[in-house]
Amino acid sequence: MKKIRITVMKKTVHADLIEKYENPITHACSMEKGQVFIADGWKRPEGLCESAWDSMSPFVMALAYGAEDIYDGWMKNKRSAMISCNDGFRPVSFLIEAIDEPAE
Repeated sequence: MKKIRITVMKKTVHADLIEKYENPITHACSMEKGQVFIADGWKRPEGLCESAWDSMSPFVMALAYGAEDIYDGWMKNKRSAMISCNDGFRPVSFLIEAIDEPAE
């Protein structure tokens, strides 16, 4: 099993949808572009949003166990995936990559 690097690539805010549909909340998301997390195999790294983890964990597990070429040629790097969290108001895009370091 491999370690997995998870990098925050982009954070989008749909202000029009927030204004129209979302109730005010005090703390929506703490992820910031450029943040990097290292997953030890398929274990959620400390500090990584639990909701985002729910969206990406199947891909992290697959890559940690050696899967390649997810969705038949989708990614240029066959040992990676681009996954967004499930927040429709402020989705965050994550690059998930298997790294050549064994999990502990």
